[in-house]
Amino acid sequence: MNRQLLLLTLCQGLFLINNVTFIAINGLVGLDLAPHAWMATLPIMGYVVGGALAAPLVAATQIRFGRRGSFQIGLVVALASALLAAVAAQYRLFWLLMAATMVAGYYNANGQLYRFAAAELTRPDWHEKAVSLVLAGGLLGAVIGPNLANWTRAVLPVPFVGAYLALSVVALLAMGLMALIRFPPEPARQSHAPQGRPMGQIMRQPVFLVATLGAAIGYGVMNLLMAATPLVMDIHRFEFGHIAAVLQWHVIGMYAPGFFTGHLIRRFGVLQVMGAGVLLMAACIAVALSGTEMTQFMTALTLLGVGWNFLFTGGTALALRAYRPEEKDRAQAAINFWVFVTMAVTSFTSGAVATTRGWAWLNVGALPALLLVALTLLWLWRRQRTQPDFGRAA
Repeated sequence: MNRQLLLLTLCQGLFLINNVTFIAINGLVGLDLAPHAWMATLPIMGYVVGGALAAPLVAATQIRFGRRGSFQIGLVVALASALLAAVAAQYRLFWLLMAATMVAGYYNANGQLYRFAAAELTRPDWHEKAVSLVLAGGLLGAVIGPNLANWTRAVLPVPFVGAYLALSVVALLAMGLMALIRFPPEPARQSHAPQGRPMGQIMRQPVFLVATLGAAIGYGVMNLLMAATPLVMDIHRFEFGHIAAVLQWHVIGMYAPGFFTGHLIRRFGVLQVMGAGVLLMAACIAVALSGTEMTQFMTALTLLGVGWNFLFTGGTALALRAYRPEEKDRAQAAINFWVFVTMAVTSFTSGAVATTRGWAWLNVGALPALLLVALTLLWLWRRQRTQPDFGRAA
């Protein structure tokens, strides 16, 4: 851990405060403002759809302005979108809330690159640990995010307007921290310099495919169940304080393992850690199907968080082996694009299924996706046993 990595870890924490608060309140504000109950999670879907649409633009700004410049643009967007969401909640404008969350997706796409930037702030043998440690900064979001939503939801006459305004302050704080980070200079881009392989060739690599599938489905399943949790608990008459507590433990589960996931990857192997993530997510579903008491929500969502950490951190570390330095912007944008597409689908599905079919159907529906990831991990593991360098970028 060096000073630059520590500052980026704090920025990751502030990014997660934004994400967790959005998840905690957007579904409930959407349920209050939407014309129909099944549309409640559309603002959450707007956040990730905006991220998917912004991924190519973010890649272009990374090339044009470098890491810090692009990240600062994302934070300006975070500030503007939080203020826009506050206006939407104040005047009960559902479609303006949708627009605000879609604009915020640009910040989401930017923030998803923090973990890749972490590897550039350390020496090569520390890349996995750097990714893991920066993701661990999400603990700040775990502690503050749900509590911020709880503390500020009633501070103004209209519920949750204060929470959106608080997020604008969080964005300003993150801008100050980002200004202090010194990223390594980007290599000069010459017109005759190698531009790397075509994107289609990069994406067809087995390692890249498995890394992307693990990250996307890991995030998708997590989002499917997490986004529905506030709605399902509200339907079962839990107080918002209880909802916030469940989300807090869920996010702790997501980011606390960051302090040792990198070590586990180096000790046991990235595919094994990703496989453990699949098993933990399956355990989450088993607990969720056993009932709807507070303890079951708490246990299931914590297991879901740890499973996500193993899958997503492992997928990120695996992806680092699939592209060359000159290919990183395009490759990282492609991975994030598929993560956002999966999250967009699950965000909509989450609210629609939870309000029409129920919590049990939602959990059962996640099992085929987890089985697909397990099979691809097993396939790659068997290939790499006989060919240790199978799928690595040349």
